[in-house]
Amino acid sequence: MAALLMPPLRPRKDRVFRGTISHLTNLNDDELRRRYRFGKDSIAYLCNLLQDRLRRPTNKATALTVEQQVCIALRFYASGSFLQVIGDTLGYDKGTVSRVVSDVTDALIDIKDDVVSWPTDVDSINRIKCGFYRQSNFPNVLGCIDCTHVRIQAPSDDEPSYVNRKGYHSINVQAVCDFEERHQQRFNGCHASTRSVIERTFGILKRRFHVLHSEVRMKPEKVCRIFGACAVLHNIALSRNEPLVNDDGAGVRLDQPVQVPAFLECKMEGNTREHVARVIFSN
Repeated sequence: MAALLMPPLRPRKDRVFRGTISHLTNLNDDELRRRYRFGKDSIAYLCNLLQDRLRRPTNKATALTVEQQVCIALRFYASGSFLQVIGDTLGYDKGTVSRVVSDVTDALIDIKDDVVSWPTDVDSINRIKCGFYRQSNFPNVLGCIDCTHVRIQAPSDDEPSYVNRKGYHSINVQAVCDFEERHQQRFNGCHASTRSVIERTFGILKRRFHVLHSEVRMKPEKVCRIFGACAVLHNIALSRNEPLVNDDGAGVRLDQPVQVPAFLECKMEGNTREHVARVIFSN
């Protein structure tokens, strides 16, 4: 009798169960902030805010909960670690972490207009102007604008376009800066003091979410969305009075001075600047 020809049996792979975030109940707020940058109540707030966008349309017991997805993404934003490292730490495979980070990032971008918005009503505009004036006596300032670089891995498409002047690949998250006329000393002092607000904000944003301070190993388009998601989370953290903490748990003062570099060239006519300097800062 002829023997049946059968392929060799493959060794059965051990089943890997997805991790849980059950340790949230065992950690105090300081420990949670070291890992996720948010305390327990704020994590619950984020889950409630994003639940309609993150809830899985399935009854499978192994489906990730909204809380699990939020915490996986927060850990990635906070640490800037590789996806594999995040998965090994929390008990998920790399593919799961990648999908979750994408889903949570998209969910945060979906609500950005509710969290990151330009002031349009008169009361908000006047409040901001008064705040800037109280800080440095600079009138009619509605926003301080600058740019910052987020380091990325060399992209496969149009790679040279992402090399910055310091020689590494980055996404330039740009705002607008003013220039400096060195003979306008009083103007310069107030201008530098006011401008330091955006410098300090970038510093706080990168300190809170280390993913923006390290090299993000993703495509440029996704890095831009990651930055946007972190901006949304930053504003939520401020609105909920979440303290900024280092990884060692030590608090960070948010009023630390920031050294603002001088501008080295003038790129536009200075008539408006000269007028403001003479009329307001000449006394």
